[in-house]
Amino acid sequence: MEGGNHFEVEADRSTVVQAARDAVVVQVDCATRVPAMETLSPPVSVRRVPVGSGVFVGRAAELKRLDAVLTPSGRAGVAVIHGLGGVGKSTLAARFAERRSDRFALVWWVAADSPAAIGTGVARLAVALAPEAAPLPLEQRVELGLRWLASHDDWLLVLDDVTGPADAVELLERVRTGSILITSRHGRGWRSVPTVPLGVLAADEASEMLARVVRAEWPEARLRDGERLCAELGWLPLAIEQAGAYLAQTRVTPTAYLELLARFPAETYAALAEGEDPQRTIARVWKVTLDRLADTPLAGQILHVLAWYAPDSIPRALFDRYADDPAVLSAFGRLAAYSMITLREQTLDVHPLVQAVTRTPDPADPCRQAEDIARARATATVLLSDSITGRDPVSPEDRQVFQVALPHTRALLAHTRPDDDLPETCVLAARLGNHLSDRGDATTAVDFLVRAASSLSRLHTPEHPTTLTAQNNLAVAYQRAGDPQSAIRLFEITLADRERVLGPDHPDTLASRNNLATGYQEIGDLESATPLYERTMADSERLRGPDDPYTALARNNLAGAYRVAGDVERAITLYEQALVDTERLLGRDHPSTLTVRHNLACSYDLRGDSDRAIAQLQATVADRQRVLGTDHPDTLLSLNELANTYATTDRPERAIPLWEAVLVDREQVLGHDHPDTLLTRKALADTYLAHDHHERAVPLYETLLAYCERQLGTDHRTTTAVRSSLVRATAPR
Repeated sequence: MEGGNHFEVEADRSTVVQAARDAVVVQVDCATRVPAMETLSPPVSVRRVPVGSGVFVGRAAELKRLDAVLTPSGRAGVAVIHGLGGVGKSTLAARFAERRSDRFALVWWVAADSPAAIGTGVARLAVALAPEAAPLPLEQRVELGLRWLASHDDWLLVLDDVTGPADAVELLERVRTGSILITSRHGRGWRSVPTVPLGVLAADEASEMLARVVRAEWPEARLRDGERLCAELGWLPLAIEQAGAYLAQTRVTPTAYLELLARFPAETYAALAEGEDPQRTIARVWKVTLDRLADTPLAGQILHVLAWYAPDSIPRALFDRYADDPAVLSAFGRLAAYSMITLREQTLDVHPLVQAVTRTPDPADPCRQAEDIARARATATVLLSDSITGRDPVSPEDRQVFQVALPHTRALLAHTRPDDDLPETCVLAARLGNHLSDRGDATTAVDFLVRAASSLSRLHTPEHPTTLTAQNNLAVAYQRAGDPQSAIRLFEITLADRERVLGPDHPDTLASRNNLATGYQEIGDLESATPLYERTMADSERLRGPDDPYTALARNNLAGAYRVAGDVERAITLYEQALVDTERLLGRDHPSTLTVRHNLACSYDLRGDSDRAIAQLQATVADRQRVLGTDHPDTLLSLNELANTYATTDRPERAIPLWEAVLVDREQVLGHDHPDTLLTRKALADTYLAHDHHERAVPLYETLLAYCERQLGTDHRTTTAVRSSLVRATAPR
């Protein structure tokens, strides 16, 4: 009910007049006689409270706080309700005044958005108490009102929408009796006055409010997606109230309203039901705040930038380039003071609906011009891109930097059309895609890298080296997502383009040749993979020398092909050399070194040297947990292989708990249908079955069979094998 201007009947005039006749009369001038305000008792029927929508939900804690502060006791009680425009400050104040009216001999509401408005409201109070004062000049009526307030204590005065503490200071200094309830968007500077910060509704309260508003006019309404609509509106009471009224009037569902928001945001945010106050649309409510911040233009500019990020935990470090600029700090402070942002030492939050409206152009609103919004989007992109510049997407040391940037990059990409992508947008998408690919979220990585490759192709050319790099990384993400065919096709295209554009000996060309070999190896095509590996290693030794990390890793990859082909001794020789080189050149804890050590341990196991394999895997698991984290895909790979080694050496009591833990983590990190997750599920099911834990094996086989039938077909050999295992697990014993 913020900004509401409809009021109940002010007073029973006959009661007021009678009270005036009984009071002592003083002469103000020759034409006007009014009672002495100090001795004038308030008529019980003087009540001036806005008429609300009739829908009020939640706010129990806030009402309890107001009850504690605003209790008539012969002393002044003052409280300030502050919060974002549209959050329901006026509604809460009106609810308190209505529910607690029996406490007060007089309740008076003042629209207080300026010092002049406060004076006018007090002057009207004087006239309500003493109608004879109506002809007096405004200043005298204000003085009479203040004198009455100062000489009585059983009243409640509501000052609604006070711009800031300075506007109310004169009244608070003059009047130290009674109870004063202030609502304000400004949350700072109230000094010793108790404040009641007001946030958005809880999710269940927001849904209840929407249902009550809609069904008041449309009782049979079906509100499927009502919770989703409330979430989209950020649980903001004003937005929910207006959306509900619109749904009821137009007989549209929450689902349809969400579609309107997506397709026509500006029009939908401005849409009101018949009879609603056009000044109370969310955009106009917040424009009032921005108008009050007009003396700090940077505040509006920063708000436009913040609109492109995720609403929560926006790092203040994004603005580090301005850290020493007092104007930026002042802008942050003023936005926080007016509840447009929530400011903390390291981060800040913005209400999602504030963001949505701020980044939606409106030609009629000078605060939301299209060119300003586009400029803010570009600034937001550059600031976010700068935050990860010089960082390694796969480095454990830089992991947190990318994790912090991730939600804001998601939001930026979601709210930016690909045709509007800047080079910095592509950098964000590409580097975050590489980070996600390394962390196991290959599906999201594919989305990011598709966006980067497509936009770079448009901004540069399809054969530009930067485009080809994004294309190569996209193929890696396809491979990690369990789509080897898509990976191979893209690896082949990228290799051909790099050989033509960069030449056969360029480092990027060698990387593409190696990656294509990994794709062939994954589908079991060693005839194609091995020659590519051999050529890559030979070229690396020729071009980089034997003491180069890339040469060591090429040797590791070639060893993998030999191991899969059954030439274990040859593989071990290469792995051991590669491990010596990577430890010397990269360090013992480098992720690539740990990969070589893992591969060497697996080869020891294949050779039958299980004790050595277990010792090596245990050390690798410990190092990967320390360096990469317990849930990194590479850590889970080593744990899975350790469980496998325990199983092949007939130690199920060690293998089963490990596989159970790995399965849970792989389902969470990689997904239920990722190839690695399926392999762990099958290994665990087979081990259960082999050791007569049939009842534990059955659900795993059932899940596997459903996947195989869906993805491979009912007659595929893998599907048939899983079905056969399930039959054995369910057979009578």
